[in-house]
Amino acid sequence: MPLAVIKFSSEDCGICHKMSFYDKKVAEELGLEFIDVKMQDTATYRKYRQILLTQYPDKSEMGWPTYIICDSPSGEFQIVGEVKGGHPKGEFRSRLQGVLGSNSADQKI
Repeated sequence: MPLAVIKFSSEDCGICHKMSFYDKKVAEELGLEFIDVKMQDTATYRKYRQILLTQYPDKSEMGWPTYIICDSPSGEFQIVGEVKGGHPKGEFRSRLQGVLGSNSADQKI
């Protein structure tokens, strides 16, 4: 199963909206599943809340948006890394690749 990028964002966040023009495309180009969780979407948020709370127990240090890269997001998940905040398309790609690269040193992709 591929790793997933879970985007935690708010409908009121301008940077989150700007990132939505390319974050899903970049994640999928890198072979990652993309899951968009808007905090206002209660059902979706509840489904992935435990992942967010594992990384940010009180949510005070999270950025907008916060992208958590994890394995098995619908089951016994394991957090691989994260990217916080808004970035230009190329930098967002580089940051995701950095998380993937630092995690896959032992694996051949």
